[in-house]
Amino acid sequence: MFRLRSLNSCFRRLLHVGTVNRDQVLEQLQVCVAEDQLFDVVGKNKAKLTVDHVSCAVGLLWQFHKEKPELLRNLDLTRTHPQFLTLRVLAENKIAHMDDFMLINMLYDFMRLDLERQDSVFQQLVSEAWLRIDRLPMSCLSKFAICLNDMHLSHSPLMGHITSIVDQKLPSIDDSRALSALMISISPLVSPQLRDALISKVDQLLDNMGHSEFNTARRIVQFLRNMKYLHRPILEKCNKIILSCIPTMDVENIHIVFGLYQSLQFNSYEFKLAAKQRLTELIDSTTDSFSFTKLFVNLAPMASPPIRERMENTALLLADEFSAHQAFVFAEALEQIQSKNLSLLNKVASVIQRNLHVYRPVDLARITQALYQMYYYNPELFSKLRKVLVNSLQRSFLPYEVTILTRVLALVPGPLLEEVTISRVDAMVEQCRLSDLNTVSLSVAKWIRNDPSYQLNTHSKYDHVLQTLNRCGHQRLQTADRLDLVLEELKFMTGDWFEEMLLEETMAMLQRMMDQINWSNVPELSLFIARTNHLCPPLMDRIASVTIEHIDKIHPAAIYGIMLSFSVLNYDPVQADEVFNVCIKRLTPHISSFEPHLLVLVASCLAVVDRFPEELIREIFSIDFLGKLDSQLETLPEALSMRTRQRLMELNRAVCLECPEFQVPWFHGRYCQQLQRKMHSAVSPVQKQIYKILGDVFGGINYVQVAVTTPYYYTVDFECKLDKHSRPLPYSESNTLQVLDRGEAHWDTNSLENGRDELPPGAQRVAVEFLSSRFFCKNSHHMKGETLMRKRHLEILGYRVVQIPHFEWNSMELSTHDAWQEYLKKKIFG
Repeated sequence: MFRLRSLNSCFRRLLHVGTVNRDQVLEQLQVCVAEDQLFDVVGKNKAKLTVDHVSCAVGLLWQFHKEKPELLRNLDLTRTHPQFLTLRVLAENKIAHMDDFMLINMLYDFMRLDLERQDSVFQQLVSEAWLRIDRLPMSCLSKFAICLNDMHLSHSPLMGHITSIVDQKLPSIDDSRALSALMISISPLVSPQLRDALISKVDQLLDNMGHSEFNTARRIVQFLRNMKYLHRPILEKCNKIILSCIPTMDVENIHIVFGLYQSLQFNSYEFKLAAKQRLTELIDSTTDSFSFTKLFVNLAPMASPPIRERMENTALLLADEFSAHQAFVFAEALEQIQSKNLSLLNKVASVIQRNLHVYRPVDLARITQALYQMYYYNPELFSKLRKVLVNSLQRSFLPYEVTILTRVLALVPGPLLEEVTISRVDAMVEQCRLSDLNTVSLSVAKWIRNDPSYQLNTHSKYDHVLQTLNRCGHQRLQTADRLDLVLEELKFMTGDWFEEMLLEETMAMLQRMMDQINWSNVPELSLFIARTNHLCPPLMDRIASVTIEHIDKIHPAAIYGIMLSFSVLNYDPVQADEVFNVCIKRLTPHISSFEPHLLVLVASCLAVVDRFPEELIREIFSIDFLGKLDSQLETLPEALSMRTRQRLMELNRAVCLECPEFQVPWFHGRYCQQLQRKMHSAVSPVQKQIYKILGDVFGGINYVQVAVTTPYYYTVDFECKLDKHSRPLPYSESNTLQVLDRGEAHWDTNSLENGRDELPPGAQRVAVEFLSSRFFCKNSHHMKGETLMRKRHLEILGYRVVQIPHFEWNSMELSTHDAWQEYLKKKIFG
């Protein structure tokens, strides 16, 4: 009965239709199918209208509009109708006679009809609900919280009271629909303790939730997004419910889920594939610009070229109807797919140019970046955009806004910025997070490179901002006291400024907070260390001990992040075997639930450290898995797709060379040939130098092969052959660096196509490789994992590997031709 009443109080009277006291006015309202009919009944029965009639009429008005497409809802016409005013006044006068369900439903319906928030009826309804708040059922409380949120009262004392009620009554709440709505509304006020309690509660409720409860699952994901909390087990449960609903979902709901997953950086290839199929089905039925924009944004990056072309042609027909926001969204979508449809670009740009005055500064920055990265040529539009961006930067007081405006102005060519603009950036730097400081530093570096007067100017306008950046960066690291917050700021730190100015101090700060390293932040910390290539043994040992102790609490998908730092940096802690063993043991039972591309990255990471779990390898090289991976790669961003393909090739090569007992075939030959045909590697001055000196060492360049492609497609810098007496053997054909003088090498693959020269008995093949700084950790001469794996594989292929580290070749001891020649002789001949 309560659930029936909560839907709409007017339907309660249906239970009494057959009684003597029939309510004729209510019956007339219930049979209305349009607003005009309803207002006619209201107008004829003003004197007879009771609180039930008013509740029924207002509820029906919202139902009429709810059933219409959003573009066809004319709420202004409804609100200005004289009989709507009658209903509003009656509602305000009869509040005391409303039960709890009717009161909250009335508030909700008036809000959906877009009544002015300052209207007295809202004040009266909210005040009455506040008086009753402690006795409201959860379904009413959740709807009331939604209304408060829509009224921008999410931080009000009243919402705080609701948060307290939820905290107290949480153990007894079993209505997942009401709880999920409450979670979204109170999320700005939720403490970490209440957050964890709410997640624990919905975890229990999800186990008993039906597969049709899409909205509840979606709201739970939205709560996690609001809290910026990636809780994988909950997300996976919600994702299963969402997946079951996709065949009936519309464009709007699919768009919402994509946005939530992207915000949480949660990948689900199953959702993407199912959404791709559903959105493709909806192309023909999506004819309005509002829905089509959302369909295009989500489907275009995953669609095949014919489908994408078809959608671009449809967009061309709808472009004249685009609103300012739709044009903005379309510009970013076209940039993502690198569209070459100039007609469509021109139309989108035309809508943007007409609406420059309505965009926020951050939106204009994103539009400018999207158009610039598509190489769109429109000097007039770019000139206007740049002018607006400069003016916005000079007026802005928001650190995030200043950061993005600075980044885009540094990206787009144009006149040098005036000193007043640089001063605005300088003034805002002290309020910036580490990631923002890094972005500003990259922008200032670009301005300096483009300013020819910088080297001639003793007191440049950039000097003060550079000093401020350095000082603020150091202060922020020195005063940091919460590891989780610092890791969030460090997530996107890259570039020369960070490495030169802050990296050492960042590592010192992380060591200072080692006691805060726990099972929840250890994957993120490990990923950061892997990205920096900075070896810090105390931190690595701490990561190892925390991982071993708390491995059962760490989600299997997070294991990759932990193993990556040990793999990339080639660090063997005291507990090295134990770390990898517990990680492999943790992830193995969950192999089938891994994202295909992530499983490839996991196996590739393990292969670098010479570990090949049989169950994992057999899963990846099964026909079913490779089919799933191919499907997923179509839905991934291009950079991640290419990286995954590269890692699969490297894993295939490693398994073939190191685990022949698995009998995995080598199937990447054609892929490697395609890569090599595209590759034009620059030849460094050091490589040219080594090549010439090797010719002197051996007595001629015909004893040296350059850029040799080995079986399984490794490329060796230099190859030579020594007989059993360690004397050099000449090659039948000379192979020199083609176009050597232009500094570019086209790697020769003749050694594979024509077969390698046979070696005489007792002879050996020697690979001479120059190891630049990228083969070592940044802060030491410690060799990285992939360098050792490469050496291991070349030795399996029959090479004796001679490595020439950059710090030895460029040392003070080797500063003459004779010294370098003697160094190579010792390395090669022993």
